[in-house]
Amino acid sequence: MEKEIIGVLGAGTMGAGIAQVAAQSGHKVVLVDVNSDALDKAKNKLTKIFNRLVEKGKWEEKFANETFGRIQFSSQTKDFKDCKLVIEAIVENIEIKHSVFENLESIVGDDCILASNTSSLSIASIGSVLKDPSRVIGIHFFNPAPLMPLVEIIPAVQTSEVIKNRAKDLIDSWKKVTVLAKDTPGFIVNRVARPFYGEALRIYEEGVADFATIDWAMTALGGFRMGPFTLMDYIGNDVNYTVTETVFAAFYYDPRYKPSFTQKRHSEAGYLGRKSGRGYYDYSEGAEQTKPNEDKVLGERILNRILLMLINEAADALFLNIASREDIDLAMTKGVNYPKGLLKWADEIGIDNVLAGLEDLFHEYGEDRYRPSPLLRRMAREKTTFY
Repeated sequence: MEKEIIGVLGAGTMGAGIAQVAAQSGHKVVLVDVNSDALDKAKNKLTKIFNRLVEKGKWEEKFANETFGRIQFSSQTKDFKDCKLVIEAIVENIEIKHSVFENLESIVGDDCILASNTSSLSIASIGSVLKDPSRVIGIHFFNPAPLMPLVEIIPAVQTSEVIKNRAKDLIDSWKKVTVLAKDTPGFIVNRVARPFYGEALRIYEEGVADFATIDWAMTALGGFRMGPFTLMDYIGNDVNYTVTETVFAAFYYDPRYKPSFTQKRHSEAGYLGRKSGRGYYDYSEGAEQTKPNEDKVLGERILNRILLMLINEAADALFLNIASREDIDLAMTKGVNYPKGLLKWADEIGIDNVLAGLEDLFHEYGEDRYRPSPLLRRMAREKTTFY
């Protein structure tokens, strides 16, 4: 049986990556971008990636050629007319998305799912411009899409159960790990991960430790693949700061998500990270990197504080029914490569210990930022665990 035709709007890194995933899963793909330069870049990039996969022996040449042959590069959205799913992967601007989704609905058939790869905008708002908003859904891939296993599936309040199940089954068939998330700011990953950056920046601002020491504590003692400052430099301080600012505003300025002046100033100075040659670290040729202070007591203090805040965020996501406990833990291990699920980690540390640590921070600072989740209080009182 012939597989459904998939449309992808936007030929940037994410769009091209999503097109690759669908094509290598056997679908014909229509990749559309109104910018012909972007299409050429995507074509060249995919050619290089496929050649490299063949050279490394991961793909047969025949498979690479067939996969590439399934992708139609186009500058016309009318070419989406026969698609059963169109995933939008363009700029994070709600007005532009509204205009795009109205246009898409006028082109595709009634049974076509209209999806957004947005990481921060409301799916309900995106769908509000559609004549049939029950067909809208969030399908959020992580970068690079072909390599990262996780995809967040986000039904809006208008999304029908049929569309939700169809979208999830389809992405599952692409051998992705799917998690269901409520349509709230940051969904699972970008919400729960905020303290990884925010609390690390706060620790630095208080003069507890420098960038290198905080990164060392999280990698050497915590088992994280990258420390927060290395990761922010990798993502780009401008990008990471904008996401934090967006989440902060979307949560009605809840102090838990408050952005950092340190990151704002680095971004303003053009210290964007690897892409600009300078971020929290200097990436210029021959630059000497600061050595961390490998004091285990200090390192454990740093790790413990950031971990408590991450666990609190995960517990609150469960408390507010953002996702199931399994999906929250799966999202953080498969989406951002955390060494273990945060709720499992909480059980290992002990709910009483997690709560006591958060209450110590809350009493010390007197800030709402450190308020423990009501779920942790309830669990400590009832002597229950997450698993």
